[in-house]
Amino acid sequence: MSRQVDAISGNTTQYATAMIGGQLFGLPISRVQDVFMPERLTRVPLAPDDVAGVLNLRGRIVTAIDMRARLGLPKNDSGKPPMAMGVDLRGESYGLLIDTIGEVLTLPDEGREVNPVNLDPRMASFANGVHRLDGQLMVVLDVDKVLEIANARMAA
Repeated sequence: MSRQVDAISGNTTQYATAMIGGQLFGLPISRVQDVFMPERLTRVPLAPDDVAGVLNLRGRIVTAIDMRARLGLPKNDSGKPPMAMGVDLRGESYGLLIDTIGEVLTLPDEGREVNPVNLDPRMASFANGVHRLDGQLMVVLDVDKVLEIANARMAA
């Protein structure tokens, strides 16, 4: 019962976690609509490098964002296909291409810290704080910042 009260009062946040380039990221689960394997990605001519293309997801046109490119990380050469987390911004659907999906974590809001000064500037520009977990840093992604086209072009 107390766990429900904590969640209602805003003392905890649930995060869908993902690995991108060996770094753990968390997105507030309230912003994640889908988790899926992208199929039949269609390239968009003259699109920025971080726009991997578009795809059809259950009748919706979804813009696929290559999170490795958006974060300035090298291409994934493991041979494993990417996963995607579906998010929406102002009525538009996006799929954030990630390396692997993790688990859902419920973390206390007071445990979230501001971005450390030594956090990579590209990650920091998309981050809304960090959580320190058992020897690992989870960067909390701000979906709105990730999807801002102007911000993405400045980071490229």
